[in-house]
Amino acid sequence: MTTTATFEELLTVAKGPEGTKTLIVTGAGVSLASGIPTFRGPDPGAVWANDVTEKGTRAYYKRVPHESWLWYLKRFELARGVKPNDAHRALVAWEQWQARHQRDFLLVTQNVDTLHEQAGSRGLVKVHGSLDEARCTRLRCKHGPPWGTIPIAQLDFGPLHADPSPETVPRCPECKSKLRPHVLWFDELYSEHESYQFDHVLLSAKRATLVVFIGTSFSVGVTEAVSQRGLKNGAQVFSIDPSGISPSPRIRVVAAQAELVLPRLVAALPD
Repeated sequence: MTTTATFEELLTVAKGPEGTKTLIVTGAGVSLASGIPTFRGPDPGAVWANDVTEKGTRAYYKRVPHESWLWYLKRFELARGVKPNDAHRALVAWEQWQARHQRDFLLVTQNVDTLHEQAGSRGLVKVHGSLDEARCTRLRCKHGPPWGTIPIAQLDFGPLHADPSPETVPRCPECKSKLRPHVLWFDELYSEHESYQFDHVLLSAKRATLVVFIGTSFSVGVTEAVSQRGLKNGAQVFSIDPSGISPSPRIRVVAAQAELVLPRLVAALPD
């Protein structure tokens, strides 16, 4: 059973009393209006049907690292030159409002695009990694987990495109081991890399008084972990999704597009 909510109900909780702690979790739906297809959504470009559970895995990378890189580079190309939409910008304004009123705010995104950063978000955790980074496959390398990453812009993919093979996969500048995309694969854990900050996300979920999911299908581990902890500790939990579908009657759904409702919400917050 889905529990619907009105814009006014969400606004009332967002205004909240002094000390309101807000946790936002965004999924692929928040970037759809910018032109990036979702994984599981109904949009024509959704890539869920394209063997994603096979290709988006460490096992696939180990078997054919060159094919794995080429598959991800196609996905990454979809985000090249794409700009933040009104939902991204509204979340920045919401974060700034929270800061002015000395209220906690954390934005957790499942997305590997860079639209939140481009828009200006500061309190941001990219719990599934980032498309603009790679990392070394050697654990004890300074560019391997849990230590560091390498900007994709610094890598030369010319040899890989010219002659795709395991030998032409980009190599670590430090130890010459193969590099991999800095993304959380389907057969990996959130503890794979420190930058995913999963412990920080869980702690924020326990402390939050308002949790808002935006554009997510609730099909990944972080959404279940956050919603369970938020609800257990008495947080008000909402989802903004045009489908109007909720995974739980305790999660109230505002059936609207994020790029429309979020600017309206932020504009209605008191100075």
